[in-house]
Amino acid sequence: QVQLVESGGGLVQAGGSLRLSCKVSGRTFRSVSVGWFRQAPGKAREFVAAHEWSGGRTYYTDSVKGRFTITSTITGDNAKNAVDLQMDSLTREDTAVYYCAATRPFVTRALDTAGTYDYWGQGTQVTVSS
Repeated sequence: QVQLVESGGGLVQAGGSLRLSCKVSGRTFRSVSVGWFRQAPGKAREFVAAHEWSGGRTYYTDSVKGRFTITSTITGDNAKNAVDLQMDSLTREDTAVYYCAATRPFVTRALDTAGTYDYWGQGTQVTVSS
């Protein structure tokens, strides 16, 4: 079982930055891959970024490459056990509810697909104003 708690959302002007954090806990938290998804009003939930648990590979959807960075401190010493999403050069199109999600242990494939994830956080609102 894995528990996820997001934080860091808010209101920011276009061109600004926000850092989202997903605190991960539970019996198997060191062996799960973690992804970030978002859902804008009237739109389907979409993949944003993911961090693979085993090799630390990262994946991004094209629209955020070069602007967003996903980092994990789950395996480090004195780790805060979180997967963060640094978001820079934000645009109005980034406005959405952002969710972090975790897989079952040892999953490394299809991390851009919502169905791959078994655990979801409650979501945090990100609003980018012009």
